[in-house]
Amino acid sequence: MLRWMLAASSLTLVACGDTATTTDRPGLLSDTGWRIAAGDDLNSFFDCLEDAGLTLVSAHRGGPSSGYPENAVETMAEVMTKTPAVMEIDVATSSDGVLYLMHDDTLERTTNGSGNANTLSWNEIKKLKLEDNDGRLTQFAPSTFADALAWSDGRTILQVDFKRTTRYEDVADEIKAQDAENRVILIAYSMASAAKLHRLLPDAMISLSLNSQSDLNRAVASGIPDDKLLGFTGTKDPRPRLFSILNGRDVEVIFGTLGGHNSIDRDIAQNGDDDRYVEIAEQGVDIIATDRPYAAHDALVDAGRAPNDGQCGISKITE
Repeated sequence: MLRWMLAASSLTLVACGDTATTTDRPGLLSDTGWRIAAGDDLNSFFDCLEDAGLTLVSAHRGGPSSGYPENAVETMAEVMTKTPAVMEIDVATSSDGVLYLMHDDTLERTTNGSGNANTLSWNEIKKLKLEDNDGRLTQFAPSTFADALAWSDGRTILQVDFKRTTRYEDVADEIKAQDAENRVILIAYSMASAAKLHRLLPDAMISLSLNSQSDLNRAVASGIPDDKLLGFTGTKDPRPRLFSILNGRDVEVIFGTLGGHNSIDRDIAQNGDDDRYVEIAEQGVDIIATDRPYAAHDALVDAGRAPNDGQCGISKITE
């Protein structure tokens, strides 16, 4: 298992209007593991996978595990040593305008800090240490969005969730600065938000909850082309008919098995029925958003539904 000491890394902040960029975090660029290089057209990448009957996993909050906290570049790098996965992250903003990865509004659950996260400057946040999901303190500090985006180049696709403190415009500026529109998926929770994100980043793909053909028609009417949409179809029961409608319109299908105590992930883990991931994929799901990326991927591998080395821009470097 590869582990990276944060102490080996250094961060250099450079002011850029009301945002900030950072240097790479040295030591994170492993020479081994999976790579997802989608190329210049993310939709074509997903079409390639769909044509081959393959399903990707999306690692919720970057795929935390024992010793590896959520929303950390080091954790995502660890996941990619074992599993080709899209990485879902949460982007928050410090009190002085630095974009960084954090899910909660408060610090207690995921760090050794306390209080409201939005009251702290980046200089204060970067001194914190992250805790894993079992509450154990790790060696890792919070990651900036700029570092996560730079790390992901040639390695994976980032699925970006926006926290309440974060302006779409600031995230868009960083994505443009790193020429990353074709390797991100932007998460929207309303038609208006999706339309705004499309105006800011017209080449980026947008994940939007789509529960019917009417929802899709409204999204397209708002100005978002079918081929820039991914339909998030919920976390409860798979709906093959809806999946078929979306796939027929060149809209990628995301279904979530995540969700805490009442999730499909938890049910699968308790029953030891990992084949259920395969059953979900076979109903027309292109991306399974999960808290169990390793188990879901392994089940897809056993069923021949996971991408192999050399397929659709996905590769595995072993030495």
